[in-house]
Amino acid sequence: MSTYTCELAVSNPDELVFGSAPKPVRCGFDMEIGAGTVFPEVNFTLPAMEISDATWGEVVGHYEEMARNVLKRAVSLQAPGIVLEFELLPPMTERPEWGAEITALLRRHLAAAYEKSGLKSALRVTPTDIRDQGKPPLLRTGEAWEKLKRSFELCIAAGADIVSIESVGGKEVHDLGLMYGDLRSIVFALGCLAPRDMAWLWDHISAMCAEAGGRTVPGGDTACGFANTAMQLAHQKMLPEVLAAVVRAMSAARSLVAFEHGAVGPSKDCAYEGPILKAITGCPISMEGKSAACAHFSPLGNIAAAMCDLWSNESVQNVRLLSGNAPEAYAELLSYDCRLMNVAARNGQSKLLRDWLTESDEWLSPQAAILSAPAAWEIAEAIVNAGDGYQRCLAAGHAAAGILRRAVDEGRLRLPAKELLWLERIEAGLREMPSAETGLWDEMLEKHAGVFEPSSYGWPHFDLGH
Repeated sequence: MSTYTCELAVSNPDELVFGSAPKPVRCGFDMEIGAGTVFPEVNFTLPAMEISDATWGEVVGHYEEMARNVLKRAVSLQAPGIVLEFELLPPMTERPEWGAEITALLRRHLAAAYEKSGLKSALRVTPTDIRDQGKPPLLRTGEAWEKLKRSFELCIAAGADIVSIESVGGKEVHDLGLMYGDLRSIVFALGCLAPRDMAWLWDHISAMCAEAGGRTVPGGDTACGFANTAMQLAHQKMLPEVLAAVVRAMSAARSLVAFEHGAVGPSKDCAYEGPILKAITGCPISMEGKSAACAHFSPLGNIAAAMCDLWSNESVQNVRLLSGNAPEAYAELLSYDCRLMNVAARNGQSKLLRDWLTESDEWLSPQAAILSAPAAWEIAEAIVNAGDGYQRCLAAGHAAAGILRRAVDEGRLRLPAKELLWLERIEAGLREMPSAETGLWDEMLEKHAGVFEPSSYGWPHFDLGH
């Protein structure tokens, strides 16, 4: 277990830049991620269809087609390397053998492309966290956990080079916190529940990778179900943008736990908190932005690329476009973006391009304002100088709110009146939080009785102070 305290792996904000991480990761077919080159990470999925015994042959055919087309495009464009991400759909985790079959299929295509064309590559596999099926969710026991564990084991054996997950521990409380704008519940979910689940879960994931000989890299987690949910609700005007921004910063304290329990990167593409994690851990990160518009909209289209080591499209369905199938088209889009970043790096202009990517988004949204290199570094520093997961969460929230407040006061960030009122409410709410989580547990146990299962987070056998 690693503990990140006091010092950051990246010594100053100016060193946070795309393509370069202090701790590069080697994996797959001759890939080194974070060592100076940005690679495309293409994430693809099925068109709308049923997954069943009757349709399984068609499912396999789609993945054969997607892999063949994406790799053909990468070779044609002379990409320096590529990462494929296979996000298992729930039925593929429910039946672990299905996920393993597709993993092996994709691995075969990568091996063939490497042998024939010398295309460097790696395969990321992301089982679906199905542990939230019950109400309240049972995270550490039961059939769902056994299936998820088996899915990881079989996918690792089938050839996954990187494994990741979008874990759900604490989401049952966080969803209610977002619904009611309840900051105390949000902090409890991100600072108390989620870190405990992630510590337990990532100990298991890292052990599975080690037990399989260490060929598979434990990549990272993502606060997708937390911060990305907030981002999308803000996009729909159902939630204040300033709250989504603060949630994003606090979610970094949660996602850091994976790295303290064995993850080495690259982090998951939908973890927009990645720059903060990179500053703390020095591990490479995958990011998504404008090229993820096939999956969702965001106010982070350019700034998300400013510090990436892998550049992803989130997920695109295998549907026909005028040019070709969508995954093939997105492989081209990502490859051209990466070409530009890599040319800038070769010409000593990485920081200039990074700053242009940042400036184009930074002050148009509070969610972008907390993801510049200086902002990410400031939040990262606040996290490592805090104590436990709860105090880290609060420290990140205070740092993000402070960044937004300074930007408003200096006239760089213009917020509507309602957003300003919410910023004041968040600042006050953070000040009113207990200094230690012991002051929050009794309140939340009563408030959310029946919503979460305390034993899923180690209650009552853990020391609340640690």
